[in-house]
Amino acid sequence: MVEALNYPENKRAHRFFYLDEGDFYYPEGRTRQYTIIEISLFEGRSIAAKKALYQLIFERFEQNLNILPNDVEITLTETPMHNWGIRGKSGDELVLGYPLAV
Repeated sequence: MVEALNYPENKRAHRFFYLDEGDFYYPEGRTRQYTIIEISLFEGRSIAAKKALYQLIFERFEQNLNILPNDVEITLTETPMHNWGIRGKSGDELVLGYPLAV
């Protein structure tokens, strides 16, 4: 996120949801390392920036976690800033401190 989308180093709003083995479906052709990554973000990033993010995730998961790209699924959900309520304001009223148009 930091490298591909120019997020600040200290931006760490992550949530991890663990599912018990019986509650998680592994599609055909995937291993037990199959991982789904869902990212919610403000709209505004370029297609090139999003593709760079995918590639970095695939590469780093393989290099650092030994999880092959075939076992990683990434979905970005982009919404307008006015559809977010954060820090007591509508998202379009926030001063972010980082660019969206990357």
